[in-house]
Amino acid sequence: MEPIRRNSVPKASTLPDFVLRQFDQHSPQNDHRQLYSILQGGIRQSVLAAGTKLPPTRVLAQALGIARNTVVHVYEQLALEGYVQAGVGRGTYVAAIGPRLVDRSAAQPPSAGARTALLSRRGSQLVRDSKAAPLQWGAFTPGVPEVRMFPSQVWSRLQARMLRQHTPDQLTYATGPGDAGLRQAVSEYLQGTRGVVCSPEQVVITSGTQQSLHLVAQLLSDVGDTAWLEDPGYWGARSVFRAHGLQLEPVAVDAEGMAPTPEQLRQPPRLMFVSPSHQYPVGALMGHGRRQQLLDYAAVHSVWVVEDDYDSEFRYGTRPLPALQGLDAHGRVVYLGTFSKTLFPALRIAYLVLPPDLVDGFARALNELFREGQTLQQAVLARFLAEGHYASHIRRMRGVYSTRHDALIQAIQQEFGSQLPVIGGDAGLHLVLGLPPQVDDAAVAQAALRAGVTTRPLSLYYLRQPAPTKGLLLGYGAVREEEIGPSFAKLAQVVRGFL
Repeated sequence: MEPIRRNSVPKASTLPDFVLRQFDQHSPQNDHRQLYSILQGGIRQSVLAAGTKLPPTRVLAQALGIARNTVVHVYEQLALEGYVQAGVGRGTYVAAIGPRLVDRSAAQPPSAGARTALLSRRGSQLVRDSKAAPLQWGAFTPGVPEVRMFPSQVWSRLQARMLRQHTPDQLTYATGPGDAGLRQAVSEYLQGTRGVVCSPEQVVITSGTQQSLHLVAQLLSDVGDTAWLEDPGYWGARSVFRAHGLQLEPVAVDAEGMAPTPEQLRQPPRLMFVSPSHQYPVGALMGHGRRQQLLDYAAVHSVWVVEDDYDSEFRYGTRPLPALQGLDAHGRVVYLGTFSKTLFPALRIAYLVLPPDLVDGFARALNELFREGQTLQQAVLARFLAEGHYASHIRRMRGVYSTRHDALIQAIQQEFGSQLPVIGGDAGLHLVLGLPPQVDDAAVAQAALRAGVTTRPLSLYYLRQPAPTKGLLLGYGAVREEEIGPSFAKLAQVVRGFL
């Protein structure tokens, strides 16, 4: 910054008038903010030229009828930001902030039609194809658990204990694959309930399944590689893989989940994304034969199998099937789990179970790209699992969700009998109400929203368009039993208008 030469200093006699014209003593804005904005704006717009001397703080304070300390603090802030220069015994002057690199008048705001050009091509595609729902609560929002029954008092007690006992490393940036206690607890839980074969050292804690998918895409694939996706399938995986430049190959789903054609099998992908224990969204359950076929194929062709085990704890009438990872003899499966469905989504804690050789690379990338934290919350969750509260909560919620599942099935039968099929209705937190192929399920969902009921069209989950199957995803996890019948009656009235 160039120093102000005293012989070129303009007079300050016009400055009080300039400020007085703009300063409003009745403004709701505080005096400090208002005076700072006036002076900073005048300097930036060159109304107050470089070298202009500002009045003494006492003089300006008296002229404006404000406290002198307010003016002093404004001058200090302007000096700190380089707008003015001050010296003991010589006053405060507007600094020379340098010429503009371009003519400001040449910069025009974009027209409404050109605003999309502000995004990159892949950014534009991501926004254009986004599928995230604007509402995440209410009947019948899919994928949302009952958070009102979370044992918050138990959690608060554990959290208070951890806060009293915390160590400095629990309040700074994370530097490894996650809290050791939580990795141990997750490993024990998965071995005991999901048939996952792992040690605590194979577990990496993340901030949600979406972050897990970002790590998978960045570390196990390159731009232009192919990813097989179940079709219909989880839109979140589709968005992440596409954002990382992968070529998406939709693989049709049959009664046992992902079913690649002979033509597809001749061109192996780099990644294969599957949800074998409860296919999302149609609920198919992959049998042992199909599982072994995919694992053998992955081993022969060096394919990474990404297993999404998002809500398999909740099955009604049958025991949960073991995870695909437990059958993997060649270290080709990356297992994804989350606490979003079993506890509450805002917790933002999930995990990866990795082949041993991948753990160090994933842990390093996690810290390099995301600067993880939440170590204290991870420690609280570790105690929550270790003391048995998690298992108790799962048992309780399994009963709650089973009752709500049955209530929704009953409501569908009362309204439609056997006219409309129920797809995938024996597990998880949602089911699919099938619709005739000529019905626009997206239009039905929009009409239902206007009627006060939230649902998602099945066609939204297809990469292939037009979607071969139409339907509505109905989440019952967050809907009280007594609300299910009346809420579905509203939806049924909307649906009948399209049949």
